[in-house]
Amino acid sequence: MERSAEIRQVVAAAQEKKAAGITLLDLAGLGAFTEAFVICTGFSQRQVQAISDGVEEVLARSGARLLHREGFDSAEWVLLDYGRFVVHIFSERARLFYDIERLWRKAPRVDLADLPAGRDDSSIHDGAASA
Repeated sequence: MERSAEIRQVVAAAQEKKAAGITLLDLAGLGAFTEAFVICTGFSQRQVQAISDGVEEVLARSGARLLHREGFDSAEWVLLDYGRFVVHIFSERARLFYDIERLWRKAPRVDLADLPAGRDDSSIHDGAASA
């Protein structure tokens, strides 16, 4: 799957900035406006913004085009829309409040922090990976 490299870059950038709870929700086939959500948590406004900056920098270097960004200034919930996938960076409080994983509970969920670096996320579609 083509998005695998980009999603691994998002995960690596988030991990570099010490993001917590990095999770992928595979929305393909659910009638959603995008194929996947990458969700993570930062524990301060500065950390949420640093995670956002890190993700944007690494994807810009690889040529990915950011379509829309919301919430950077308040840093409670930063949304980075790359079309085929959306990155959600939450403060701890906002992640608990919005509970996006519950809202999209029908989507297969994979904790990417535990995935080997070379693993392709296309196995999600085959049901090989589940939470």
